[in-house]
Amino acid sequence: MRFSSRIENKFKSCKDAGHPAFVAYIAAGDPTYEKSLKVVDTLVESGVDIIELGLPFADPLADGPTNQEAAERALASGMDYIKTFEFAAEVREKYADLPLVLYTYLNPIAHTADFTKNCQLAKESGIDAMLILDLPPNEGEEYADVLNANQVGRIALAAPTTAETRLPAIAETATEFVYYVSQVGVTGARTDVASDVNEHISTIKKYTDLPVVVGFGISSPEHVIKLKTGTDVDGIVVGSAIVKRIAKIADGSGTFDELGQFVSSLTEACRS
Repeated sequence: MRFSSRIENKFKSCKDAGHPAFVAYIAAGDPTYEKSLKVVDTLVESGVDIIELGLPFADPLADGPTNQEAAERALASGMDYIKTFEFAAEVREKYADLPLVLYTYLNPIAHTADFTKNCQLAKESGIDAMLILDLPPNEGEEYADVLNANQVGRIALAAPTTAETRLPAIAETATEFVYYVSQVGVTGARTDVASDVNEHISTIKKYTDLPVVVGFGISSPEHVIKLKTGTDVDGIVVGSAIVKRIAKIADGSGTFDELGQFVSSLTEACRS
């Protein structure tokens, strides 16, 4: 069951146009609330199709140094899970059709807070789906029930180390798309795209009709072109390479124009 017409329509329009959707990750509130809103404006103006908003968290185990530092900057500026929902609501008010995914760990929205209330806040703020990194598919039925009750979609994760026997359960938990983590380890830019990505995408698609996106380690237009032309991918995610440009804005060595030029080079590669 799909809950987000925004996500579904975006993948359909990209497919009709003959290219994958381009997905950008940022930490909400990095480096400050107001500058992060300007980051979103820059991403939209640069052609991003879907935005993953990272909920700043003090212990992001799956994230590499770049995204950890982004979370630290956001937390230092006063961001928390409530302000993240407020941030999403401002983005939604300005961009009615922009798909928004909340990228989060379970702890800040469930173990240290009221998960039901936060799902309600997510829906009210305009978040289309959650990607909960540390929620295994076979252990999260109670959380899935709450997400479903509030019509908040769920993104499922698969990795190179995922056994094919687990893919049916993983696919069953997803309502909007499956996120294939193309590299083993934490988030961060890599020098090249893994050679077996298409093989894994094809295997995942045996068990779901939902779109499959690829992330982790994609950091250049060349990577994007390689995935676009060499795989059956439905979406391409770039995170750390974008966050590095935001870090330069934070320390004064970079500009929003430079961020926009870099992101435009990625989206143009996706559409070329």
